[in-house]
Amino acid sequence: MDKRLAPEKRIGLALRAARQAKNLSQEELSFECGLHRTYIGAVERGEKNLTLKNLVKLAKSLDVSASAIMVNAGL
Repeated sequence: MDKRLAPEKRIGLALRAARQAKNLSQEELSFECGLHRTYIGAVERGEKNLTLKNLVKLAKSLDVSASAIMVNAGL
């Protein structure tokens, strides 16, 4: 992961990679975790500052730990 990218962008890319590895669309993930699809898209693009609560929701829905997302983001 490019260390020059903002942390929000790096986490977003890590979440997108985890979602794509599960072959889920943003819409399918939104149904799983209870967050809006447009919010998930904004998080993946690094446009939203993700709360810890929502990071945990997303990680659980993707069957990974929040810490694994952070490690994959290089944080």
